[in-house]
Amino acid sequence: MTTSNSTVKQQLHPAMAQLADLIESSWQKYLDLSPYELPKGLGYVEGKLEGEKLTIQNVCYQSPQFRKMHLELAKVGTNLDILHCVMFPNLSFPLPMFGCDLVAGKAGISAAIVDLSPTSGDRQLSPAYQEYLSKNTDKDFSQVRDLPEWGDIFSEFCLFIRPSDGEEEQKFIERVGKFLEIHCQQALTVAKITPEEERIYLEGQRYYCTKQQQNDKTRRVLEKAFGVEWAQTYMTSVLFDLPNLD
Repeated sequence: MTTSNSTVKQQLHPAMAQLADLIESSWQKYLDLSPYELPKGLGYVEGKLEGEKLTIQNVCYQSPQFRKMHLELAKVGTNLDILHCVMFPNLSFPLPMFGCDLVAGKAGISAAIVDLSPTSGDRQLSPAYQEYLSKNTDKDFSQVRDLPEWGDIFSEFCLFIRPSDGEEEQKFIERVGKFLEIHCQQALTVAKITPEEERIYLEGQRYYCTKQQQNDKTRRVLEKAFGVEWAQTYMTSVLFDLPNLD
């Protein structure tokens, strides 16, 4: 493995680069950002996967409302492009988990998913989220995909599709923008919760992270490229690290 300051984004599928720009610009527009330090050596990583160069670049921020906002961009030769994003709320705020993924191969984007996954005790989004999302989540996409077996973490508003063309790619990107808008606006207005309530949301985040760590496709790619031990460290300290109460 080697490290570099080169950028991955400019080498990705155009819709993926566009979405990465949208995510970062939304964060900058609404939130008071500061850098989030990843474990040493895991911000930018290069390896080999079945003879192809694998490059991973991570961008991370934090804000008063979010303990970690993570955007991962990855490229495997000319065969596979990946965008992965998760916003981890600070436990003082009763917020869901924003998550978004794009996967593209030579034939185009094969998977696109976005959701605001509830972390409350009743596993439901707040009325404010439900009201907004119910007005902005038409499912007018031609190829809706089935959620994985561990997908009970997702909300009723989760969108998981295979875009059929450039128009559907743009519609998906617009949907992500709407999810980010409501999420950031709610984060700025929602009241802090009590320490007792924080424990409920701590368990909600732990459940979300534990389920995401069951994603065998991600784990297999990392294990093939970097080994089992490295993959486990990356899954649990970069992709889906578990929060702690002070």
